[in-house]
Amino acid sequence: MSDVLIAEDEPTILETLAFLLERAGWSVATVTDGESVIQNVRRIRPRLLVLDIMLPGRSGLDILRMLRREADLADIPVLILTARGHNHDRQLALELGADGFISKPFANDTVLDEVRRLLGQSTSSPALGRHGAA
Repeated sequence: MSDVLIAEDEPTILETLAFLLERAGWSVATVTDGESVIQNVRRIRPRLLVLDIMLPGRSGLDILRMLRREADLADIPVLILTARGHNHDRQLALELGADGFISKPFANDTVLDEVRRLLGQSTSSPALGRHGAA
């Protein structure tokens, strides 16, 4: 089990996010295409999915629809992180069940604060990872 599964096809952004979240104490798994997301969510059972809207193979919005329809996956928090930051995209993602939405380019602190919020951790304390309090 990983704390966070990142679905992002841009290598630089993927490396940055993985480094940022691992440094904050979370375990991270990654995928780079839309076809791999659902199978990896089933296999890894992450506590949070960070999902790009524009992925090769299947869009992030299609993946979000699929997740929210599957009872055993529907409760996994989804943070949309996308270059498509238009109000329409944000509204559609939220209507489909996204738990958070961040536009690229993003500030590292904004991502960390959202991940902490979605994992139920205080934004003022460091990430505790999946093992809980020390």
